[in-house]
Amino acid sequence: MILNHINLTVTDALETKQFLEKYFELTPMEGLKDNPGFMMLRDDQGMVITLIRGRRDTEVAYPDTFHIGFIQESEERVNEVNRRLKDDGYDVPPPSRQHGSWTFYFIAPGGFMVEVLG
Repeated sequence: MILNHINLTVTDALETKQFLEKYFELTPMEGLKDNPGFMMLRDDQGMVITLIRGRRDTEVAYPDTFHIGFIQESEERVNEVNRRLKDDGYDVPPPSRQHGSWTFYFIAPGGFMVEVLG
């Protein structure tokens, strides 16, 4: 069995798409135009992430432990992603050793938690 896709409810699908493209090298699905309400991205293994904007009058709310993770090839790559995010003004903590990985967590544009680990 192969997990095909995951849907994330976000505050702005277009903003979230642009963020995931820039920092995690996801690519947009072919043939879709930019839309703040609905976007689809693919990783290099074929996994699809759909981004659907929640109701405009409601904040996105996930359980405290919900997150998506992006595994990096090395600790240095984790540090690099962290530096890029900080340089661009995102509030991210420094990586630390957790559950056997060099990792950090932060809230991404769109309203969900991301883990970057290596």
